Amino acid sequence: MARLFDAEEVRQHNTLASCWVVLYGDVYDVTDYLLHHPGGPRAILEVAGRDGTAEFDRIHSSGTLERTLKPEARIGKINPNSVVQASLNTSNDDEEAAERARAAPLDHLLNLDDIERRASQIVSKKAWAYYFSAADDLVSKRLNQEAYRAVLLRPRIFVDCERCDCSTTLLGNRVGLPVYVAPAAMARLAHPAGEAGIAQASSKYGAMQLISNNASMTPEQIVQNAAPGQVFGWQLYVQVDRRKSEEMLARINRLSDKIKLVCLTLDAAAPGKREHDERSHHVAAQLPITAAVKAGSSSGSIERMASTTSTSSWGGLGRHLFAGTSPTLTWTNTLPWLTQHTPLPIVLKGISTHEDAYRASLHAPTVRAIVLSNHGGRSLDTAPPPMHTLLEIRKYCPEVFDRVEVWIDGGIRRGTDVVKALCLGARGVGIGRAALWGLGAAGPAGVERTLEILQAEIETTMRLLGAQTVAELGPQHVNTRVLEQQIYDGPPGLDEIDHAFCPKPKL
Repeated sequence: MARLFDAEEVRQHNTLASCWVVLYGDVYDVTDYLLHHPGGPRAILEVAGRDGTAEFDRIHSSGTLERTLKPEARIGKINPNSVVQASLNTSNDDEEAAERARAAPLDHLLNLDDIERRASQIVSKKAWAYYFSAADDLVSKRLNQEAYRAVLLRPRIFVDCERCDCSTTLLGNRVGLPVYVAPAAMARLAHPAGEAGIAQASSKYGAMQLISNNASMTPEQIVQNAAPGQVFGWQLYVQVDRRKSEEMLARINRLSDKIKLVCLTLDAAAPGKREHDERSHHVAAQLPITAAVKAGSSSGSIERMASTTSTSSWGGLGRHLFAGTSPTLTWTNTLPWLTQHTPLPIVLKGISTHEDAYRASLHAPTVRAIVLSNHGGRSLDTAPPPMHTLLEIRKYCPEVFDRVEVWIDGGIRRGTDVVKALCLGARGVGIGRAALWGLGAAGPAGVERTLEILQAEIETTMRLLGAQTVAELGPQHVNTRVLEQQIYDGPPGLDEIDHAFCPKPKL
């Protein structure tokens, strides 16, 4: 019979020397695991000696305990009459504001800004900080939106616009919208329905969903209730321990009737400094990707930080990268490795220059699509907005569009933004935060409202441009002169890439 612990006894074990945590009614001694936790000891110590179920459950997918803790770590059960829940730091005023926001009818939310404001009143402060945050001074996050404002539309008249079809194909998969849900981590911070709730909403509009590598639910849970023909993709962060990535790819391959592609993310090998998140008790510290500055170390080698075990390195980058992205990915080694472990189409996410877009296109058909993205401004601040990269490709290497599909994400707030990207050659347009804010505002219904608004705005824009289908949209529908003044104007640098690129013959 399991030993029954009183909360007061558990409360005494809240240090590095002796750390107990209550999860799902069980008491765990995690002292030996502290320094092996991908997010560092601090993430666990914040709930040490208490019931951390609420915090744990919002961030981790099912099976995490079984995969990470030895059976002997479970030392007994908590007396249910004495359990102390970890505080979510919400005041009565916050709760009242959240209740008022929940009571407001969804049809009163007229745009994505309205939805974000409502969600910000409902979700926890930690969730808000994690979703809202971006790197450093948030310059790239802001420019992602402003770039769309700098492009003007060119409406046409006397065109029959009764019919309007927003559907398109992404890697040959028919989708109802050119908008897809970009990989967005930790959806259950916003709502218990989590990523499965986003999937439920996406099915109504036929939108593709790229599942985050850091999802708060397993891929099996997310796709289990998928509608017939619903399209998913899987985001991959290659881990330092490649075997873990290979095991995950094997799971994804078994779901290939629903998950149609692997999206390799490349723009977070050295994670950005997200200050809003770090000030809110380090939500990201519990994820595989965190900022090195939390370790008290803004520079230095990964090896040095990984070998440090003092309390000053609790957020050490090397420790986080062990469970997150590998810093050693290369064109030469990574793509051949990936093709050995999945037959699914490969999409490269995180392209910010025309040179990398061009080089990726030379790897077609191994690479089927690229995503122009600066990680929502969350990695390198002052990196160019994806719309700049889209114009760079048009200027320096338009042949890229013939070799691979070009997708784009970051900064989408309006249907007009989506249409502008499509006019300039993008095949798909991703929304990340917008889906999370929708989920936080009203669960799956909030995500549906987000997609409903975007679809209506896209249709209105297409009709006023005189385009009945997505395929009819083109550069003749936009004026980019203002934005063109801001894009890179240096040497193309493509000759060096052509000289270096030596494709191996197919076996």
